[in-house]
Amino acid sequence: MSGLRVIGLAGWSGAGKTTLLARLIPLLVARGVRVATLKHAHHAFDIDQPGKDSHVHRQAGASEVIVSSARRWAQIREVGEDGEAGLPELLRRLVPDGLALVEGFKREGHPKLEVFRAANGRPPLHPEDPRIVAIASDRPFPEAGRPVVPLDDVEAIADLVLARAEPLDAVLARLETP
Repeated sequence: MSGLRVIGLAGWSGAGKTTLLARLIPLLVARGVRVATLKHAHHAFDIDQPGKDSHVHRQAGASEVIVSSARRWAQIREVGEDGEAGLPELLRRLVPDGLALVEGFKREGHPKLEVFRAANGRPPLHPEDPRIVAIASDRPFPEAGRPVVPLDDVEAIADLVLARAEPLDAVLARLETP
């Protein structure tokens, strides 16, 4: 993999994004991929404590973890009332090689894998978001018009993530175009 490629995991809270990442990251690392994660958080947060998402990402093998919220973001930097750092700014802070897995930022225009769990009782995101390039789900979506793989088939998800991730420059151009 040459240069940094980007893909997100998007889904409602409780869909299993962090659990999937904890299974996906070691598989990608074993395939020789350098993985960085960028996690969106809500409001104030603490990172890198056992049980916290950033700790799970790091323990799973991510060589770099960025967590962002409206009040602070990490590679730790307090932002107070200055506002949340945008996805383009955060992506630029990553080492320009490997694969960036973005958890959250579901309303942004980067390519995303939707993580869908029927038990959540929430509607799927893909009908309203053309930037969802694939779906990992516990139910079929024959009408989706994009690849759908079982949520527990991490090998197939890894293949999709690697195939559908886009170069950083293309993602930044899309995110920064008004």
